[in-house]
This record gives sequence, C-alpha cells and structure tokens, in this order.
Amino acid sequence: MAKHVEILPDTNVVLRYLLRDDAVQYARAEEFFENVRVGKEKAIIIESVLVECAYILMKFYKVPKREVADNLTMLLQYKGIANVDRKTLVEALRIFAERNVDIVDCIVLARVKQGKGRLFSFDKALNTLHDK
Repeated sequence: MAKHVEILPDTNVVLRYLLRDDAVQYARAEEFFENVRVGKEKAIIIESVLVECAYILMKFYKVPKREVADNLTMLLQYKGIANVDRKTLVEALRIFAERNVDIVDCIVLARVKQGKGRLFSFDKALNTLHDK
C-alpha cells in the first residue's frame, strides 16, 4: 500500500483561495481546499506560509487583523489539515487577533504557553504578555 503524502500549499495557493481574486487559480485552490475541508486530501500549512499569508493580507490587501486571524484559523480547522502544530498555530492566531503583537511573536508565545519551551526575549511587551 502506498503511503499517503501530505500536500504543502504555498502562500499563493492559500491567498488565491481566501481572496478569490483570480478566477482560474481560485477554482483550483477551492477544489483542493474543499477536499482538505472534508478530509479527502491531507495538507500541511507550514508556519512560514501562515506568517507570510498574514503579513500579505494585512499589509498589501489591507484585510483587518481579526479577519485575517479568523480566516486562517478556519483553514487550520479543516478535517484534512495534518499539522502536528495545529493547536499551537490556532492559539497563536487567537493571541494575534486579540493583542497588538506580531504574528511571529504570537507563535513563540503560543509555544511557550503550551509548555513547548521557555521564553527568552528582550521585548518587554512580549514578556508582559507571557507573564499574564
């Protein structure tokens, strides 16, 4: 029996799916993510793709931070998402939506809060959030 290999969509695939701004590419991305949503396909959205999506959506497309966090969280909840760090990324997006903190710092903070390391930072705001 052949081993099922997870698909790693890149930033552009995720963006076309969320933005629906290119009909041809959206159709392909939508078909793929619908299969992931119902578990027919397995996918991993790597951390760097998630970070790049958040950055591009907010800075280039001016999508509000809360909407960015909600849409990326929704995507991570699809049945076929096979990220071993899914809970950490969802927690990071929750922090990101609620606080004025960079997405990368939110991922670090989420990992620390889940007992996956100890924070070492010169960022006073990040240290304060960690202590709460």
